[in-house]
Amino acid sequence: MKDIKVIAFDADDTLWDCQSHFEAVEREYCQILSPYGDKDYVSSELFKTETANMPELGYGSKAFTLSLVENAVRVSGGHISAEELLRVQMLGRSLLNIPATPLAGVRTTLETIRSKGKWKMVLFTKGEILDQENKLLRSGLWDLFDRVEVVSDKTPRQYRELCVTFGIGISELLMVGNSFKSDIEPVLRLGGHAVHIPFEFTWAHEVTDEFDHEHLRRIDRFEQLLEVLGVGQV
Repeated sequence: MKDIKVIAFDADDTLWDCQSHFEAVEREYCQILSPYGDKDYVSSELFKTETANMPELGYGSKAFTLSLVENAVRVSGGHISAEELLRVQMLGRSLLNIPATPLAGVRTTLETIRSKGKWKMVLFTKGEILDQENKLLRSGLWDLFDRVEVVSDKTPRQYRELCVTFGIGISELLMVGNSFKSDIEPVLRLGGHAVHIPFEFTWAHEVTDEFDHEHLRRIDRFEQLLEVLGVGQV
C-alpha cells in the first residue's frame, strides 16, 4: 500500500445501507401485483425489465421506478389500475429519500484517514447524479472527500479516467467497495489495488464469481481499513 496516492470509495452499501431499502420496496411491489402473479414470477420479470432498460436508463432509484411501472403494466397485461400504478410510482419515489446514515465505523474511519493528509480521497459511485449527491449530503460525509465522481457505470474506462483526473497511475489507486463486480474486479484487472467489504445484501445485478489477487484485501468491518493502510490497529 506504500505507493497508494488516491483512495476511492464506493457509496451505496459501502458507506450507507441502500440495498435493503430496494428489497423492501420490491417486497411491497410484489404484494401490489399479487393478483397477477406470485412473488417469484413478479420479481423475475422485474429483473428482466431492469436488465433490458439499463443500457438506456442506467442505475439508480429513478431508473428502478421506471422499470417498476413498465413491468407492472406488462405483468398485469395492462389491467393494473391507475390507483395501483400511482402506488407503484410512489414506492419507487420513496427510494429518493432513504436515510443514508453512515454504517458503523464509517465516519470515524474516514476522519482518521483524512487527518493523516497522506491520500486524496474521492467518492466514486455509479447512478443518477442528483440522487447520489442528495444521499451524500444527508450522510454528512461530503466534506471528508476531495472530489465526488458520479458515473453512469464503473467500467475500466471510467477507472482510467479517474486516474487521469488525479494524475496518477492505476497502481497508485486503491478502490474500496462492497461490489466485487463493480468495485473490485475492474480495478484488479487494470493493475490497481482494492479492498472488498461485503454487505449483507447483494443486488442480483452485482453477483459475480470472485477470485483472490495479490492486490486484494478482504475485510469484515469498515474500520479494518485503517489496519490495511497501516495507520492503526483494529
